[in-house]
Amino acid sequence: MFFGIDPLYLILVVPALIISLIAQINVKSAFAKYSRIFNSKGYTGYLIARKILDDNGLHHVQIEQIAGSLTDHFDPTKRVVRLSQTVYSSNSVAAIGVAAHEVGHAIQHNVGYFPIKIRSAIVPMTNIGSFLAWPLAVLGIILGNETLALVGVCLFSLVVFFQLVTLPVEFNASRRVLETIRRETILEGNEYQGAKKMLTAAALTYVAALVVAVANLLRLLSMVNRNRRN
Repeated sequence: MFFGIDPLYLILVVPALIISLIAQINVKSAFAKYSRIFNSKGYTGYLIARKILDDNGLHHVQIEQIAGSLTDHFDPTKRVVRLSQTVYSSNSVAAIGVAAHEVGHAIQHNVGYFPIKIRSAIVPMTNIGSFLAWPLAVLGIILGNETLALVGVCLFSLVVFFQLVTLPVEFNASRRVLETIRRETILEGNEYQGAKKMLTAAALTYVAALVVAVANLLRLLSMVNRNRRN
């Protein structure tokens, strides 16, 4: 199986990768579509981020512009919301949705949202797992060392768990800010629906990432079990 075609790769991983690719294409398409629709109140990504942060008492959280497109994120270690060039100064519906979503993560950290605390705690181990899991598992299979192979499986299980915990974090961040946007009528009608569709498309990329991770874990488990029987 190492030098030929692994049927499980075709059955499990390839469909998962296709789902992930579709999700990525969908979010880029949604961003492009709603980047051409501008909010009637003239809010930019920066202004909406600053407004929601201040309304939640997060005056100390800074906002920075960074290079790239869809590179937006919240840095909890430095308490900074970083917005990409395509979001920071744009007043499109897409920009407002993305900027508000990252502020949602800042709010989660501030209120001590439990899933994001778990995700932050396992990041170091997850990074190690994503780097070492497959090499250790494959080496264990080649050497006939079941313990080493199972260590690889356990490390990759952390990656799957991280992806699983990420889902409520991402969906909750969007839900929080969409409620704020609707309550304060920051966006109205089709503008609000556009931002909601943009954030839904983005959230589905995390669902796809989980599907890919689970597919790879199942394949890895199958390889270890097959090697044990042999």
